[in-house]
Amino acid sequence: MSPVAVVLADTHIPRRAKSLPEGLVPYLNKADLVLHAGDLMDPALLHELATYAPVRAVHGNLDPPDADLPETQEFEFGGVRIAMIHDSGRREGRRKRLGRRFPDAGVVIFGHSHIPLLEDEDGLLLLNPGSPTDKRRQPEYTFALLRVEEGSVRAEILEL
Repeated sequence: MSPVAVVLADTHIPRRAKSLPEGLVPYLNKADLVLHAGDLMDPALLHELATYAPVRAVHGNLDPPDADLPETQEFEFGGVRIAMIHDSGRREGRRKRLGRRFPDAGVVIFGHSHIPLLEDEDGLLLLNPGSPTDKRRQPEYTFALLRVEEGSVRAEILEL
């Protein structure tokens, strides 16, 4: 079975929600890895997520300094190089900019805008899972799944 990561960002707990939505739990129960692209706000969320699977997270602009999270992370998942950053910058030039910043990555995960995005072009998959707790002007609360099968990666954005 191919490894699966649950991808989250911008949970803003407890400001925007008291806890994660119940609809996430079945996905978390099946996760091999949980990725959080920043703005979790309460570091205790990392401990909760770790009860489901190993967690990797980056520091968001609203995370407290004591969260002790890196600005970026790069790691292997199922043989694919993954990079994470909270704020990918402006939409214009994003793909080239992130490709330069993370030249070895096959996937770059980010958050900040709360706008779900899935673009898979030229050997680089860009993924913003949106937010499961603070949809802002988006029609739905969202998160993403990332699967790696035989060295190729597939992602999908799901609504809650």
